[in-house]
Amino acid sequence: MSTDLSLLSLVLNASVVVQLVLVVLLLASVISWTMILDRGRVLGQARKTANRFEERFWSGGDLSALYKELGEEGKGTRGLASIFRAGFKEFVRLRKTEGNDMMAVLQGSERSMRVAMSREVDRLETNLAFLATVGSTSPYVGLFGTVWGIMQAFQALGNVEQATLALVAPGISEALIATAIGLFAAIPAVIAYNRYSNQVERLNNRYEEFVEEFSTLLQRQGRS
Repeated sequence: MSTDLSLLSLVLNASVVVQLVLVVLLLASVISWTMILDRGRVLGQARKTANRFEERFWSGGDLSALYKELGEEGKGTRGLASIFRAGFKEFVRLRKTEGNDMMAVLQGSERSMRVAMSREVDRLETNLAFLATVGSTSPYVGLFGTVWGIMQAFQALGNVEQATLALVAPGISEALIATAIGLFAAIPAVIAYNRYSNQVERLNNRYEEFVEEFSTLLQRQGRS
């Protein structure tokens, strides 16, 4: 067994099982970082879009004009804009239908908004489950590689007459690398999952508040 304790040498001289564990953990880390950057971009855009739409919505303009403007823009179909369009479209459609009282119209509009809201939240939560999985399982995968590597190191001692630290150190060192890589993959994923879950929850609360406020506004408009 080589006594070279450099990182590259330890990885190259590790057993096949430990090397496979390292490859899996590194792959999980790369994928999770890709998703972390993507979710950061998506959630950042969602907050900015919500701020811009709320500024336009509460500026006191005509709702029909706002609905038409969003449709013409073609890109105003995310976040609060998507919820607004779904609710207002259903409100206008049901209001033109004979036999529907105002309560039925408002309930139908609110259902449409909540369906649109559910889709938006699902879009924001994309890949968060993967980050949670990486964060919770990577340390155990790394620990498996460590245990396996230590087993191999101690088994190798059975072939020598006198056990020394120099003989067992490389095997234990290469095994511990698996634990280190497992933590390297898990820690950013856990931090990102907790941070992004909180941001999604806050956006979901904003969507909920908008649905309630817009429903009240439609109720007033329906009575006028």
